[in-house]
Amino acid sequence: MAFECQQCGECCSIMGQVLFVSRDCGDRRYILTNRYTGEKTLVEVDPDKIALYEDQSTTRRFPESCPFLRFREQDSRAYCTVHLTRSDMCRDFGCWRLLILKPDGSRAGRVMYLSHFCPDDPDLARLWEEQIRDIEDPGDEAWDRAVITVLTGAGYSVRK
Repeated sequence: MAFECQQCGECCSIMGQVLFVSRDCGDRRYILTNRYTGEKTLVEVDPDKIALYEDQSTTRRFPESCPFLRFREQDSRAYCTVHLTRSDMCRDFGCWRLLILKPDGSRAGRVMYLSHFCPDDPDLARLWEEQIRDIEDPGDEAWDRAVITVLTGAGYSVRK
């Protein structure tokens, strides 16, 4: 299954450390610059997100966030207000390799990069330590299958 953003905003809430607006081109168009690579991207606020972009409460609450991240009060979801023209770095980003869900569908944890485990659930953390941590060769399909077998056997579901 392809990565599907959960709109939690975690990744973008610190992205202001990497991306910054280096030029205001007018008409809600900006040059976004990557501090580390120097890559510049012309971004434009999506027409359907102008009102959301103009609400500055997200940037006050999360001063290190991407300058285009906004949370909508109605549904508490995070939105990229320049989603249509976002940078390649943002297009390529996926915040998990395996997303682990409890039976009720809530997040229990994530596996990021090769095998960096980020638990949200103490039962999952114990299961990881007891049955998954020592599985050999993180990073290949066989490892994924072995981990998914353990997790689903314990009642979790996994998105890949």
